[in-house]
Amino acid sequence: MDANNPTANAPVMPQLNRPAPDFTAPTTHGEKSLSDYKGKWLVLFAHPADFTPVCTTEFMAFAQRADEFKALNTELLGLSIDGIHAHIAWTRSIKQNFDVEIPFPIIADLSMKVADAYGMVQPGASDTSAVRATFVIDPEGVLRAMIYYPMSNGRSIDEVVRLVKALQTSDEHGVATPEAWQPGDQVIVPPPATDMAAEARKDEGYDYVDWYFSKKTL
Repeated sequence: MDANNPTANAPVMPQLNRPAPDFTAPTTHGEKSLSDYKGKWLVLFAHPADFTPVCTTEFMAFAQRADEFKALNTELLGLSIDGIHAHIAWTRSIKQNFDVEIPFPIIADLSMKVADAYGMVQPGASDTSAVRATFVIDPEGVLRAMIYYPMSNGRSIDEVVRLVKALQTSDEHGVATPEAWQPGDQVIVPPPATDMAAEARKDEGYDYVDWYFSKKTL
């Protein structure tokens, strides 16, 4: 690290609600580009390395939920800084040892171009492997959510599914979702932006607590 500039070696981080970094990369299903997913939601997720136990549990969990993601118009795309042959050997091992088929492609990012573009390599956590990063990209190619986990702890696939559902609900209905929201729960109505609208809010038929906090059922 540059002692005169502590941020010199810091990863370049993508930004929410901005276009996701573009990429074209080899995968276990052939070459894939971000543009291939136009019109669909995409969950791009990195893991530190093939043939590691925590990553194996995550990949199996993603595979077991793949149909649920597909029903949400959402594709899955894995990534690690390993080669194609390592990916193929690992997915075959998962099939042989756990009887779980990995149905989604895995990027082979030996050049680290994709990992660097998405800030997946975190100095202080791992200088040679991508940390457990998850990115949710919308059908227009806009980055909508990022989740980072440490090397030692697996992520929750339930939360990734929930997050995609919440984002889609917010987009469709122009609402926000509260903590731990699940489909069928009440949603939060955006707060009014003027004094007059704030005064009127209590009479608008919502589940009203205060001018800034109202819920409704979809």
